Amino acid sequence: MAQNLHPVIATVTARISERSKDLRAAYLAQIEEARGNEPGRAKMSCANFAHAFAASPDDDKQNVVRNPFAPNIGIVSAYNDMLSAHQPLERYPEIIKAAARKVNATAQFAGGAPAMCDGVTQGRPGMELSLFSRDVIAMATAVALTHDAFDAALCLGVCDKIVPGLVIGALSFGHLPVILVPAGPMTSGISNAEKAKTRALYAQGLIGRDELLDSEMKSYHGPGTCTFYGTANSNQMMMEFTGLHLPGSAFVHPNTPLRDALVAESAKRVVALANDKQAAMADVFDVKNVVNAIAGLLATGGSTNHTLHIVAMARAAGIVVTWDDFDDLSRAVPLLARVYPNGAEDVNAFQAAGGTGFVARELMNAGLAHEDMITVAGPSFRAYTQEPFLDGDKLVWKHGVAETLNRDLLRPVSDPFDKEGGLRLAKGNLGRAVVKTSAVKPEHFLIEAPAIVFEDQEELLTAFKAGELERNFIAVVRFQGPRASGMPELHSLTPTLSVLLDRGFKVALVTDGRMSGASGKVPAAIHVTPEAMCGGALAQLRTGDLIRLDLHAGELEVIAPKEDDFAARPHMPSPVRSQRGFGRELFGHMRAAVGPADEGACVLFAP
Repeated sequence: MAQNLHPVIATVTARISERSKDLRAAYLAQIEEARGNEPGRAKMSCANFAHAFAASPDDDKQNVVRNPFAPNIGIVSAYNDMLSAHQPLERYPEIIKAAARKVNATAQFAGGAPAMCDGVTQGRPGMELSLFSRDVIAMATAVALTHDAFDAALCLGVCDKIVPGLVIGALSFGHLPVILVPAGPMTSGISNAEKAKTRALYAQGLIGRDELLDSEMKSYHGPGTCTFYGTANSNQMMMEFTGLHLPGSAFVHPNTPLRDALVAESAKRVVALANDKQAAMADVFDVKNVVNAIAGLLATGGSTNHTLHIVAMARAAGIVVTWDDFDDLSRAVPLLARVYPNGAEDVNAFQAAGGTGFVARELMNAGLAHEDMITVAGPSFRAYTQEPFLDGDKLVWKHGVAETLNRDLLRPVSDPFDKEGGLRLAKGNLGRAVVKTSAVKPEHFLIEAPAIVFEDQEELLTAFKAGELERNFIAVVRFQGPRASGMPELHSLTPTLSVLLDRGFKVALVTDGRMSGASGKVPAAIHVTPEAMCGGALAQLRTGDLIRLDLHAGELEVIAPKEDDFAARPHMPSPVRSQRGFGRELFGHMRAAVGPADEGACVLFAP
């Protein structure tokens, strides 16, 4: 029986398909050209073949010689042991290789991809390379797989730019089956409320650095993803909703028997897909899968960074997604989860309450997510309502919970936290911007206040410490867009602006930069496009201009005095700032070539 889709889901899906028709057809033609009837290495000359397997163990070498059609898996990993989320990946290649041998296949570590941590670079010069690292990861993935010695691939990665980069790179090899392999979240540390309180006290100068550091280290304390629902954990949800994970694998802790079993099963599953010539990457990452990813993001109050990443990933597959698609879907998809910073509990509590499987079932049953789509687990998204368990040493999947186990954290479609999703598009004479509404209280949805214009976040922090911000205002932090400075995250402003909000002032942020996926209760119109560097209206603003940010109506307007023709004002020139040091000088070509935020802020899609 055909699924009864919600009309908005049906309309947006059809609209994306029609808009993407020519580009998608060109992509699929490219993929069809790459498809072959035999493994890549079977097409190799003897010398190329010998090079590819020269260092392989003798048993693997003999296996590929005896049977050149036995699948060979390419492993692309973003492992490093400085990122807690990626440290567990060190053990995965050996688990994968052992599992491949059990199904008469081989696996090789094809290449590594860089993985930088926004939590480490927050507020530092290196943050200006963060967004560009996504496209570097995509290119690194392509370099790893371009040897054409593989019949399938496993991409190992977790955090902010890493998963989108792996997906974009793998989509160039869409003729191969590909599975994304996560590591899972760290165990919970101190409560999020306690952590937020300590940060606020430090921002006010009421406690010292020693107390702040002690709090942070009790929060970020072991292997695995940071447990708040920011971009990294939104990535994991998103891979479930696109069907590129094994079902239920997103939020299983690292270094546990269940996690190791899921890693091994990923290898076995991708070998089976290669043998059966099923569920190639291009087939899985289709329009319905992308719509499901957006629906999952909205229903769970996920990261605003994905208004960039989903657009860029879709474009790599020949699919054109716009912010209007996000906005229309957000008005149909209800908010079903409140995970910190949108609520009190973390992703471990979310998983315990029912997790992604519960959200998937609720959305599908309400016609708010597509059921009939290809996934690595089969030809239906319904598989993603299941959870993995160990029955002895055997990995099995069982039906997930039918009802939420924590209504303060996770709710059904029939009783959501909000009838609309967690993102909103705001637009007007200042441009177009994205706002994360899932953590903003309704009384802060409308603010009309004078602008205070800053050229960087340090200016704002300095003004706060000097006591100059004890009033109602909208902070405008401009020249932070992708062309100006690589579009750094401005998350270090969150504690400061939150303090002012808690003191009873009406405050908001407007910027052409990014906020962290952990951004919370302060209304923030971010990713403003066009950016100030490219002639955007932010460059015409002056301190004292009255700005209106209305999240109900989706408006972002400067209300200029009648005697002042705002549109005729000259643009302020970009401030002179260093583009050298910390590797920034190497990325000048990317700043010059990057596209606008609403097209994914990507450098990879030349005309």
